[in-house]
This record gives sequence, structure tokens and C-alpha cells, in this order.
Amino acid sequence: MTATTPDPLAQEFVRFAVDAGVLRFGEFKTKAGRLSPYFFNAGLFDDGAKLGRLAEFYARRLLASDLRFDMLFGPAYKGITLAAAVAIELARRGRNVPFAYNRKEAKDHGEGGLLVGAKVSGRVLIIDDVISAGTSVRESVAMITAAGAVPCGVAIALDRQERATEDGRDVEWSAVQFVTRQLQLGVASIATLDDLLQYLRSGNDPALQAFTAPVQAYRDRYGV
Repeated sequence: MTATTPDPLAQEFVRFAVDAGVLRFGEFKTKAGRLSPYFFNAGLFDDGAKLGRLAEFYARRLLASDLRFDMLFGPAYKGITLAAAVAIELARRGRNVPFAYNRKEAKDHGEGGLLVGAKVSGRVLIIDDVISAGTSVRESVAMITAAGAVPCGVAIALDRQERATEDGRDVEWSAVQFVTRQLQLGVASIATLDDLLQYLRSGNDPALQAFTAPVQAYRDRYGV
């Protein structure tokens, strides 16, 4: 069920993602093999202005949330840029926190190891673009825990509110719900699929209104 009162921050973000060409509509095949009427590609936040604006949305959502964190962690690869950008924006807003990230392969020279940046300690917030299967979050949790710190939550740009798949089968929970229920981590998302539907229904972008029905049908079929 969609919310009755639009979230202004989420609506602003959806408009930004559309304008930036990051959120597109048509027919796209997902990793799970589904045909989706929309596609969100955070890799297209690909210049300084767009990345800075994206970081602003993350920071605003985090500062308004009840997630308590001491530092940020960015999973390789997309999370690295996101964590750095969000740390800069939080500092600009008066909340200066350290950040770290991981390498895909351990380095055997120089400082060595898998982790780069600030010492991983205290309550660590994971920054990523989406949670598609929870794999990246589980890997991040393992690294954070191994470093002696406490994973405290995940911040993402978009919650697709879509049933996950296991062994090719649909299950009754989403990847975000898996993270909250099984890993016991809070998740802060800038926007959700319901927010996207509200944006399409609002009439603020008449060129996209034709996609309202397909996105709603997708939500009805695969949503949680």
C-alpha cells in the first residue's frame, strides 16, 4: 500500500534522479530475470554536480533519521565514492565523521590488508546505492565485525520494495527486509518504489504518467 502523504525529500530525490538520467523508464531485465518498467543506475551519478547533490540527499536523510553512527563504510566499488561524498557533505553540515572502505583483494605491500581509510571502530554505517540481494551488506558486516567494530545500519538511495529470489525462486521478503530482520540492521533509504509511484501519479512530470500503470503492475506482482 502506498503512503497517503508524500515525503518531500523522497519526491525531490525522484525528480533529481529522473532529471539526471539515473532513473529511466521502458523495459529492463533485472538480475532476477524480471522485466522491470524502470531502471535505477546509480553509476550514472557521474559528475561532480550530480554526485554532490546525491550526497546532499543521503546526508539530509541520515541527519533526520534515528540511526546513530560513528563512521561510514563504503563497500567496493560503488560504495567507496558514496561514502567519501557523504562524509564530505555531513562535514559541511557540521557532522564530521571518518570513513573507510574495502578493497576487492587484499594488498600485500604498503599498509596492506583489505580495509582503507580511517580505523574501523565504534558504530559503523554502511553506505550503498541499493540492496539487491543483501550479499554486499553481509560481506561488509563480516569485515566490520572482524575489525572489532559494530555494524549499525545501512543507508541506500532507493528501496525497490521487491521480493528477493533464492535459488531462482521468489521469496516473501525483500533484500531490505532480510537486512532488517535477519541481520538486525536499520535501513535508511532516500526513496522507495512507493515514493516513485507517488511521483508518477502527481502529474508533475506529464511525460512520465504513461508509466504509472506499468510500475504499479510491477509493484503488485513483485512487491512486498
